[in-house]
Amino acid sequence: MGYYPSVPVMGYKVYSERLDQLQLSGEKTTISTLNAYSYIVARKNKSFKEALRSSDILIADGFPIVLAARMLGNYSIQKIAGYDIFHYLLDLLNKSSSSCFFLGSTNDTLKKITTRLADEYPEISVGCFSPPFKKNFSKEDNEIMIRKINEFNPNVLFVGMTAPKQECWVYDHRDFINAKIVCSIGAVFDFYSKTVRRPSKFWIFLNLEWFIRLIREPKRLWKRYLIYSPKFILDMVLFKLKFKKHD
Repeated sequence: MGYYPSVPVMGYKVYSERLDQLQLSGEKTTISTLNAYSYIVARKNKSFKEALRSSDILIADGFPIVLAARMLGNYSIQKIAGYDIFHYLLDLLNKSSSSCFFLGSTNDTLKKITTRLADEYPEISVGCFSPPFKKNFSKEDNEIMIRKINEFNPNVLFVGMTAPKQECWVYDHRDFINAKIVCSIGAVFDFYSKTVRRPSKFWIFLNLEWFIRLIREPKRLWKRYLIYSPKFILDMVLFKLKFKKHD
């Protein structure tokens, strides 16, 4: 297992350097994202918490995580969105004429992804598979997914089945997957396929990407940003006042 610099943030070890300083070890590496939503969900979902904690690289995908690192440990880390790590890996793959595999989403979304990749990253070999849309996969479902991945034998596997499902699936099947890097990136599938528009760089720079996403998809995201984020801030304050400790 490679070494990746990290700092403690409310019970998690979060990657602490800039994205352009990331040096992948060449060994099997799992990459996950941590934000206010996933932190709160993981408080009650032990499998999800273990999956996040076991990730080789856990990136701060949200300003609240960056703020918590600063307030609780005086650590200066940068927000690295799933979209950022996605393009970083694609650049590496394109330069080395390598391969990647997309697991998740719909066939229509995957087709749009592969079409765009062929234009923007022509040196990458691309495979994909859309698993059945259901709450829990059967043993047969899992075997088919693993077989599809391993037959393609990608350098990087991108998993987009939304949190916490994707992280838990990777945690449970990591040892059976023939891919050097396994990256759970959720909404990136929709952003890259342009099925869902990502907010502009202007809003991202102002740390207001969440606000624009909330306006565009209020029914789906209101609880994430209006309930879960305040809960995270409360936990952060309790940590600061030493009324709360991580388990």
